[in-house]
Amino acid sequence: MIKVENLKFQYDDKKEVIQDISFSIPKGSWVSILGHNGSGKSTLAKLLIGLVKAESGTIEIDGLLMNEENINEIRKKVGIVFQNPDNQFVGVTVRHDIAFGLENLRLPQEEIKKRVEHYAKLVGMGEYLYKEPQQLSGGQKQRVAIAGALAMHKDIIIFDEATSMLDPEGVREVSQLIKQLNETTKQTIITITHDLDFALKSDYAIILKEGQIIGEGKPEELFLNEELLKSSNLTIPEGLRVYLDVLNDEKLKENKRLVDELWTFNLKM
Repeated sequence: MIKVENLKFQYDDKKEVIQDISFSIPKGSWVSILGHNGSGKSTLAKLLIGLVKAESGTIEIDGLLMNEENINEIRKKVGIVFQNPDNQFVGVTVRHDIAFGLENLRLPQEEIKKRVEHYAKLVGMGEYLYKEPQQLSGGQKQRVAIAGALAMHKDIIIFDEATSMLDPEGVREVSQLIKQLNETTKQTIITITHDLDFALKSDYAIILKEGQIIGEGKPEELFLNEELLKSSNLTIPEGLRVYLDVLNDEKLKENKRLVDELWTFNLKM
């Protein structure tokens, strides 16, 4: 469980980036935190892993209060995958990259080998263990970064705009993988994004604007509020736009099959 209460943060003397926000994330859930550039969502990710310190308010992770005394223990529980897969590759091969964090933990070589092979296979990279970074696509590099985070046995993984630099195929690969991980490993997943198609697959969504929460709830309910989406400067995907147009048409919305098919289409995007 993650509990955030009355959190505030600002850089230097500038306007508050995070303005008195509170929310909770149940263990094992997938929550998307959405917002346009400058909304404070990436700063929130940094606060959740202790990279920056809040001005006031509290962050509690699995009963541990975020402070200097607990920060190392919290970081054992929380991992993060950043948006640029090229900046995350630290090994000369896929095998070395996944093993990097495990070697820093000084785990036995047999355990490292076991974890590397297991998680590489889990993310669909088992046949690429001896490939070099330049031989991989963006989506494949992101899969390697995810495998590295999983191998560390973190309870919570934050994906900070992890699909923003990928092509459409890479986005589909990573979003399907995250959904699979949440369902099979029961890890808590937090995705920081501005992509409504991507967020639609999560259990819960929180929308930020100028450091404040302006909406939260199940995506399938929250995203039907067109005015809310517009006010947050989020781009409404074409598939969702068509779905909303149908719901706003008195005759078309009575066609249950059409409505259901359009919604299914959006979930598969």
